[in-house]
Amino acid sequence: MKKSSLLPLITACLFAAFSSQVSAHHAFATEFQEAEGEVSGVVTRVWWTNPHIRYDVDMTMPDGTIEKWSLHPPGNLPTYRRENWTRETIEAGDTVFATGNLGRGDAKKLYATCINLESGRQLGRCVNPGSTSEISADPTIDHTITANDYEVDISGFWTNRYKFQTTVDDFQPKPMPMTSASRAIYSGREFGDDHVLRCQPAGLPRIFGSPYSMQVLDAGTHYLMVYLQDNTPRWVYMDGRGPLADQPLTSMGFSAGHWEDRTLVIETTHLAAGWLDGSGYPMSGSDGTRIVERWNIAENGLTIDRTMTIYDDYYTAPLVRTRGSQRGDARELLESPPCDPSVFFNEMLELGKLEEILNPQ
Repeated sequence: MKKSSLLPLITACLFAAFSSQVSAHHAFATEFQEAEGEVSGVVTRVWWTNPHIRYDVDMTMPDGTIEKWSLHPPGNLPTYRRENWTRETIEAGDTVFATGNLGRGDAKKLYATCINLESGRQLGRCVNPGSTSEISADPTIDHTITANDYEVDISGFWTNRYKFQTTVDDFQPKPMPMTSASRAIYSGREFGDDHVLRCQPAGLPRIFGSPYSMQVLDAGTHYLMVYLQDNTPRWVYMDGRGPLADQPLTSMGFSAGHWEDRTLVIETTHLAAGWLDGSGYPMSGSDGTRIVERWNIAENGLTIDRTMTIYDDYYTAPLVRTRGSQRGDARELLESPPCDPSVFFNEMLELGKLEEILNPQ
């Protein structure tokens, strides 16, 4: 429902009311109270991050002064995707009206359970409660998983220290066939630009060269590959499907595979922009990047020679990286400790760059 406060003359109204419908939230009790309020104003900044997004809002008070509020909708990016709620749904300059739970300690933040847009669209728990008690699974579908009868079985535990080499400037050919665009980015890189130092996913192609072990499972329609580096999952679809029309760009992209005799061929697209390695060679991502891997399985099934070929608009020729894997002891399959970014942030603080990192322009 469109609110009158969405008209050009924005008014403000805060109220306190006790609610028994407070939804579960991992930090709700420490950040928000059960007292409810409403905020209307103009969005000044969008923080589109996982697991939680945030909208900064300037609210005009009755005396003409401006109060700066932040809206914290419940849920996470996968939840928003199901609701067709994207980064562009609310943009800086848009006027919104939101209701929800007020921040503790007079903090000007709102746990925005319902956001109303000027278009009349509503977002949040007022539209989607976030959970259901009704069974929606189709009983006519076989939901169990049946492994395939492939001639080559790669299921199991693999150690990737076989034929390992440091994943820094390990590409062929040499010298790197950079375009002027990639050369400019590479030359301008600084310490702190590497997203992996901030504990963000390494993704492809970097995880291909990781010495961490992996486990491969045949899940019927796809291979599920679990890399112990940052406990990273990968889905390689083997049933001929292609990416969705609105397939998002991610660190691991969309991978489809097929067998050619004893060689598993995997093609990956829809990759987010990033670095090819720790030395800072850039990867354009999106339509500008395509990766093809060939996993050649030995006749005895004990080793894999893996070759990755990267086709990227930032380079005038394909880039090739090679690695190996061999069967290992599944008792080594231990969860990786969580990444700790404190060392990185301490270094940024010492260099006087912390504010620049936390609040990029």
